[in-house]
Amino acid sequence: MSRLARCVVSAVCLAVLVAITAGCGSAAPARSAHATALKVPDVPLDTTITTTAGTWAAVVMGGSAAQYNNFWQLFVRPSGGTQWKLVTPPGTADNGGLVMASSTGQELITAFRPSKLLTYTPLVQTSDLGHTWSALSPLDAPLASTPDSLAAQPGTGRLLAVLDTGTAEQGTPGGGSWTTLDTARALASTQAGKSCGLQALTAVAYTSAGTPLLAGTCTRPGVTGIFADTGHGWHTAGPALPGQLAHQAITVLQLGTAGDQTTALLAVGTGAHASLVTAWLTGSGTSWTTSPPFTTGGHAVAASSLGPGQTAAVITAGGHGALLAHGHWQPLAALPAGTVALAADSDGTADALAVHGATLTVWHLASEQGSWTKAQTLSVPIQYGSSG
Repeated sequence: MSRLARCVVSAVCLAVLVAITAGCGSAAPARSAHATALKVPDVPLDTTITTTAGTWAAVVMGGSAAQYNNFWQLFVRPSGGTQWKLVTPPGTADNGGLVMASSTGQELITAFRPSKLLTYTPLVQTSDLGHTWSALSPLDAPLASTPDSLAAQPGTGRLLAVLDTGTAEQGTPGGGSWTTLDTARALASTQAGKSCGLQALTAVAYTSAGTPLLAGTCTRPGVTGIFADTGHGWHTAGPALPGQLAHQAITVLQLGTAGDQTTALLAVGTGAHASLVTAWLTGSGTSWTTSPPFTTGGHAVAASSLGPGQTAAVITAGGHGALLAHGHWQPLAALPAGTVALAADSDGTADALAVHGATLTVWHLASEQGSWTKAQTLSVPIQYGSSG
């Protein structure tokens, strides 16, 4: 970590960090007052996303989180390439986690979730695969600990975020100013929220047409908690699930848009019969396509990723992996030890990212039913104790 990251241990250095991150010494934007909303549940942040520029991975490395020796790292594999490289934005403490969002195929926005004395969320952006980063105006509150708690509107750069309190805020391009869009509590009291039995928000997104989407956990069986704002209030916009799935409670684990496609990863039901379903929406349409369900064997999701096209990958708390490609889920060969994230490709291949301290090992799967082959090893320069 840099000297700036180590500054977070003192109040004086924290003030310096605020000034540098905000740019030109400007203060973080003031939040608008709004009723406290339902708190967002934590969802594992180790994940990958794919843009036209490449595939990005955010994973935690290092040591104990209790001793602030857990350091989140960002890697990218350029489009058409096979090798990953370290591109973690410098200068900001990242013990709290990294959240990624992309408005175009070339730009990536990374948010640093607050940790220790930090009370706001720094934002940085790159348009050259992480060679250079520029600071955006920060979000003056903690971003929720979910992979899709931040989204950028295609073409305009407007931002959408869900805070750890459950408040959804909308930001101008570059995050120059933020205003409250809604809260989980207020949304839950609307007709759309009541129809779902909304319990909490978990994700935000924009459709390719620029429509804001909020997503969360529903308690009413068979209702998918995805809500669209068309300028006349919120309405339910999620897919209807078939058969026995329609009798289960549904949680939106991930929600993202790439090109003209919006993708949702849904956790359906609980316990031994819990399953995962992926759904896709094209353009400004309203008709979703859904994948067959994948039964998790009662295990929670430890990491998930939305890949290119109609692909996805998950790791369960039982240490098993599954890949969605070519219209079906395929359980994968035993994952390499230490695997924390999977990067799926549209041809049914995948990379497994395994972490051991400061070493990242990339394993490649050449086919859905193949075995893992070691493809790359990267040593990450981690300065243990720099955030303690």
